[in-house]
Amino acid sequence: MKAKFSEYLNGIAPFMKKLISDLSGHYDYVSVLCTDTTGFSVSISQKSKAVGNSTMFTERGNVVRVYKDGLYSEYAFDHFAEDTLCETIRETLDRQLRLLKATGTEVYHTGKLSDEPCTVFAEMETEILPENADLSALVDELSSISDEAVKTGENVVECMVRGSSTHVSKMFLTANRDMRQSYVYSEGMVIPIVMKDGKNELSTAGVSGRKGPEIFRELRNRLKDTVKTANEVLNADAIEPGEYEIITSPEVTGLIAHEAFGHGVEMDMFVKNRALGAEYINKRVGSDLVTMHEGALCAEEVSSYAFDDEGNPASDTVEIDHGILRTGICDALSALRLGTKPTGNGKRQAFDHKVYTRMTNTVFETGTDSVEDMIASVKHGYLLAGMKSGMEDPKHWGIQCIIERGYEIKEGKLTGKVCAPIVMTGYVPDLLNSVSMAGTDSRVFGNGACGKGHKEWVKVSDGGPYLKAKARLG
Repeated sequence: MKAKFSEYLNGIAPFMKKLISDLSGHYDYVSVLCTDTTGFSVSISQKSKAVGNSTMFTERGNVVRVYKDGLYSEYAFDHFAEDTLCETIRETLDRQLRLLKATGTEVYHTGKLSDEPCTVFAEMETEILPENADLSALVDELSSISDEAVKTGENVVECMVRGSSTHVSKMFLTANRDMRQSYVYSEGMVIPIVMKDGKNELSTAGVSGRKGPEIFRELRNRLKDTVKTANEVLNADAIEPGEYEIITSPEVTGLIAHEAFGHGVEMDMFVKNRALGAEYINKRVGSDLVTMHEGALCAEEVSSYAFDDEGNPASDTVEIDHGILRTGICDALSALRLGTKPTGNGKRQAFDHKVYTRMTNTVFETGTDSVEDMIASVKHGYLLAGMKSGMEDPKHWGIQCIIERGYEIKEGKLTGKVCAPIVMTGYVPDLLNSVSMAGTDSRVFGNGACGKGHKEWVKVSDGGPYLKAKARLG
């Protein structure tokens, strides 16, 4: 079935179009983004069950963007009186402009956004809408998964199971654009906790996608392997620090994509001279096996949409082409300032937050090698699996990835030794230039969210195939 577009947004559309018309007599450019997002979240453990009628990104509200005298201003609101809203916006935003002039504040003058005609109406497919889900049955299902883990899993003392499903409706309007989209994304996790001899560890496995609550049916199938992984981590050794040959699982490949060439090529950082990537456009940053895509169209996951929060169509941007950095990703205002085109990556955490250049789906292309051949080619190294966290320094291209576990390889064979946790560090071009093999299978992961620094959280996904490279581990 199709994810039905919000009746509320359809209902306010005529007034919003009139508002744009009225404001256009005073400003050179006017747009309105209207959002109506619903959903639910479920959290299960052996001690508690919690059901909420919202998710991290549930919201209903609107934001007006205007342009005048080389400056952009915005006004966000979640309730309004139709007869006074236009005047309220004008008074508020003009007061800001007067204050800038009165204080002699130096500003960054930007050109006017184009407003070429565009009409979009996208209701994307889903099996079940969050608002139609049987939450009682879902709680029973997720509770039985938690119970199964504790009853049958070795050393399992607790198992948390979580799920959330979000129905997004967004409408972007200007004098010449009417863009409306509706889609559903969902994510779930199973998190067994194991204990032995006073020591405890956990592991996580997730499901995610641009799907409805039907996706939670897949969680039970992840339980056995996740319990096994938790016990491997529980009994793991510490790794001896050094440089090793590595094979990255698709999840770790995605972590590298996100941290290495994710934030580092968000081009609002180019405007601020805070990213080394700006100096490497059309230069080599990886081996010939490294091709990386970024965009809402390059995968069907939690961050796959028809248009971004500035009314720019979604894209599939090839950032790295056989080792050569071709471009970054860009929101609309940064594109104006850099003299380039937006890539459909202008995203807001919520309607009342600023637009930033943000990642959507960030994915390495596949290659022609099998995992077995990769393992056979390693003299001494590790197959890295499981993602914990990562961070980067876009200004100097340093990277740090914390990985759940590593399986030792010697003379082309897995030894059975597991080390955990593992910290991978290095200089991004060194890491990517060392990629010597790429697998044929690819996976994309969309659990969790990404912040711009320590805030501005949005949904993203990343992934790719198994890769063979070299890195420093500790």
